[in-house]
Amino acid sequence: MFLACSQKRDTRTVIEFWGLGREGEVVAEMIPDFERRNPGIKVVMQQMPWIAAHEKLLTAYVGDATPDVAQMGNTWIPEFATVGALDELQWPTADQRDFFPGIWATNVVGGKLYGIPWYVDTRVLFYRKDILATVGYPLGPRTWSEWIDCMERLQREKKSRYGILMPTNEHEHIEVLAMSNGSPFLKANGTRGAFREPPFRDAFAFYVSLFQRGFAPKVNNTQVANLYQQFAQGEFVMHITGPWNVGEFRRRLPANMQDKWATAPLPARDATARTGISMAGGASLVIFRGSARKAEARKFIEFLSEPAQQVRFYELCGDLPPRRSAWRSPALANDPYFPAFRTQLERVAPFPPVPEWEQIATALYEHGEIAVRGVMTTDATLADLDRTSDRILEKRRWVLERRAGVPPARGGHPARRDGRGARRTAAAGEPPALPRGASLSRSGE
Repeated sequence: MFLACSQKRDTRTVIEFWGLGREGEVVAEMIPDFERRNPGIKVVMQQMPWIAAHEKLLTAYVGDATPDVAQMGNTWIPEFATVGALDELQWPTADQRDFFPGIWATNVVGGKLYGIPWYVDTRVLFYRKDILATVGYPLGPRTWSEWIDCMERLQREKKSRYGILMPTNEHEHIEVLAMSNGSPFLKANGTRGAFREPPFRDAFAFYVSLFQRGFAPKVNNTQVANLYQQFAQGEFVMHITGPWNVGEFRRRLPANMQDKWATAPLPARDATARTGISMAGGASLVIFRGSARKAEARKFIEFLSEPAQQVRFYELCGDLPPRRSAWRSPALANDPYFPAFRTQLERVAPFPPVPEWEQIATALYEHGEIAVRGVMTTDATLADLDRTSDRILEKRRWVLERRAGVPPARGGHPARRDGRGARRTAAAGEPPALPRGASLSRSGE
């Protein structure tokens, strides 16, 4: 006797989504709701650690094995757009206005949109409000001059050993000061450093002065024994850091400290601005050009971009939403520590949209540490930083010059001079073809 059994064949369109880190785990809880609302689509999820994601995405592009949709650190978008991996997106203007403009700008390369912000990351000032109140700044300093006055009082009245902790191997501190002072970082269409220009130079000098005057310890983050314990003990009373530390401060500071710390937007350069400018970090959702299911992929991004879904995502993993309307949720609006982030997100700016920026950012903190430790003067340090950046951007200059029809300089393609030439010679006036999947920057979120 034979038993016949029939199984209903799954006829849904399958889209593949790659998520990174903790977010890649959490989003799996949201997929069933999307599939119920879109019964003709099935999402196959793959999660991978951040540390491996950049190279895996590039390898997938080289091998024609990209997913349909992926989470991508927004600093990677210029690189993947440059090599032609991403699909250009169209998004309703009215919907776009709900996103914080500085965050939205991180997804635009050459005037084209390549990603939709999924969650945001920026930096604000964490501080001991009880100690700062004793020197006249219960709400934190609002300008650079108030910042200096606050730290002078802390030092003079021996209220703390240091005013602020700014680890010397973190480039974000230099970047937010420079952005607050109006520095574009690069000039000549992103092909040369602008680090000796007054906006950057003045901010850099301000940064170095904090160490020279003893307001900040000359340590990198591997030399900080226990950040939370030292903050609780008042060894330092201010720290520029991101939203993940709200949860860490709540968990790691003792119970009697929980009403003694607060957050504030970054101090402005002067009283003409409400706050300083901070970095526009976070991750976005992209569709790969090789996807054969772009319409379904877009529906998935639209779902994850809904304000209600962004609030749910925040509740699941703590990542902050990039849409203003999502911040009306009581979970965010009523939290005492997040209003500072909400205010700061109106004053964030993207880094230069060049694939080489992460290499330059590494050079930035390396040169910052050189100046802080007195190895070189500020002027000599910035001259060397400009030279270093110009070398990193050499290939970019060559590409743009060829695109503009500028005859090649003697010696040809800069990469050929160091043995890393392109795979073919471009015709006159034609931009060189990058090897598919060629990486122009280091990985990072």
